Amino acid sequence: MQPVVDRPLAALWQRYGRFRGRFVLAVAMSTLNKVADVVPELLIGAAVDVVVRGADSFVADVLGVESRYAQLGWLAVVNLLVWVVESASEYAADVLWRGLAQGIEHELRIEAYDHAQHLHLGWHESRPQGATLATLNDDVNQLERMLDVGLPRILQTALNVLLVGAVFAAASWQLMLYAFVPIPVIVVGSLVFQRRLEPLYDRVRVAVADLSGALGANLAGIATIKAFTAEDRERDRIATVSAAYREANVAAIRSSAAFVPLVRMAILAGFTCTLLLGGRATLDGDLELGLYSVLVFMTQRLLWPLTEIAEVLDLYQRGRASTARILDLLAVPVDVPAGAVRPTGPVGGRVELRGVRAGYADGPDVLHDLDLVVPAGETHAIVGPTGAGKSSLLRLVLRFDDPRAGQVLLDGTDVRDLAWDALRGSIGYVAQDVYLFSGTIADNIAYGRPDASREEVRAAAQAAAAAEFVERLDGGYDAWVGERGITLSGGQRQRIALARALLREPALLVLDEATSAVDNETEAAIQQSLRRAGERCTTIVVAHRLSTVRHAHRIWVLDGGRVAEAGTHDELVARDGAYAALWRVQTGEAAV
Repeated sequence: MQPVVDRPLAALWQRYGRFRGRFVLAVAMSTLNKVADVVPELLIGAAVDVVVRGADSFVADVLGVESRYAQLGWLAVVNLLVWVVESASEYAADVLWRGLAQGIEHELRIEAYDHAQHLHLGWHESRPQGATLATLNDDVNQLERMLDVGLPRILQTALNVLLVGAVFAAASWQLMLYAFVPIPVIVVGSLVFQRRLEPLYDRVRVAVADLSGALGANLAGIATIKAFTAEDRERDRIATVSAAYREANVAAIRSSAAFVPLVRMAILAGFTCTLLLGGRATLDGDLELGLYSVLVFMTQRLLWPLTEIAEVLDLYQRGRASTARILDLLAVPVDVPAGAVRPTGPVGGRVELRGVRAGYADGPDVLHDLDLVVPAGETHAIVGPTGAGKSSLLRLVLRFDDPRAGQVLLDGTDVRDLAWDALRGSIGYVAQDVYLFSGTIADNIAYGRPDASREEVRAAAQAAAAAEFVERLDGGYDAWVGERGITLSGGQRQRIALARALLREPALLVLDEATSAVDNETEAAIQQSLRRAGERCTTIVVAHRLSTVRHAHRIWVLDGGRVAEAGTHDELVARDGAYAALWRVQTGEAAV
């Protein structure tokens, strides 16, 4: 996929203008620190000048002090002050840069996460989960490292060149030219390596996303791996993916490391020029010994930090590539945006689908010109063979997807016009694949109503036939639930999810195979509770076990994305159609 953002760092600067003041202050502190950092070399030269020339030294001329001891004493005092300034400015710069990096990292991660959770559900389903996790975690961390380490180093290197260049210019233009000869070579080399490194680090980020996705998927499916004794095979598969990540990193590191010898050769050339030409000028009397010593130190000061330019480029390229991916995520449009309508009165729960045609991504239609009405307060069931479009219909009601044609209406209002709290805030949903969060039982039940009292939580658990097993757990409602509810059985997870939905007291209750993992006795208790709940809300149930929906006000039989027939259980059985055939199979009445 081509990146959407061509200049990610410039885009980042525009996006987070509120951090510019901190950035400017950090630059100011770094500049002060670098000035203070260069002064000791000048003081060394001044000290040499004092020892060699005595009363004729530069310090004597400035301070009017003839005694060498007094001059050295003054230099010591100045040196002390410089070190204080350098230490204080370094502390301030570190705090400012790290605070800047942490601030942007935090806000960008939260913004990216918030944007991702508002994206179309189909977008998440169409890409590996590891890719999104890598962007929200690894890429944001790479950006933080670039801001915390990379930018200060780049600034320090630039300031070093400017300040040392000013000293050389004041001392000898000829020596400055010789000492600075390596810098263009290094800069040109940097640009060449930068272009070469960019695609290599794009490969690294793709590889780490693949690795994260593979690891996450395997850990989530560890029970299946064990059940099929696939440990060795999965280890080899992870090894293959990890090797691809390693090879991508090695290729990038090999190119980055190749730059260091080039920099060292350039440094050798510049240092040799200063050493020989500056030494000759000093022997000829054209350059003071103190100043010569300063220039020798300064050449090291000028060129040696450039050995780190490869590492700085490495940080820059990683950070730039990561920033581009984060901003590309933020640039993904929200295809299912919230509406703005909020009903003034209570939601009745009447659901209607008018001429609905729907499908997934660019695939064929799954639902074809579907018309369906669920009056407020009634319980309607959606049944049919696998692939008939039952789950697709629920996704439209919850507005996980929008129809390609037609309308989905709640109390006569198109769901596309409703605000999320008006639509989903009125719905209690129990998915076929129940997801519980890491936390207590009570936290999970109260997820849809965080302000619910403990008594309300218990009542919801009772209604979902969950109270008995919850109260037997060590800790009861405060018992800890592992991620995805791994510490509970499938039936227990479904009952917790059902309690979570009932606690909201929704106007519309949507159940997708909500009792598929419970035993018959528990199912009967839940069905009784659902009938009581159905007296207060509209209920739409998707079920394969027809015994769970025989008391529904109306049963809609889907086949191939169309309504094959509809009616009450007795009407459909008497009609002897598709529903009656399914009923005979499930009750054992069909001929064998």
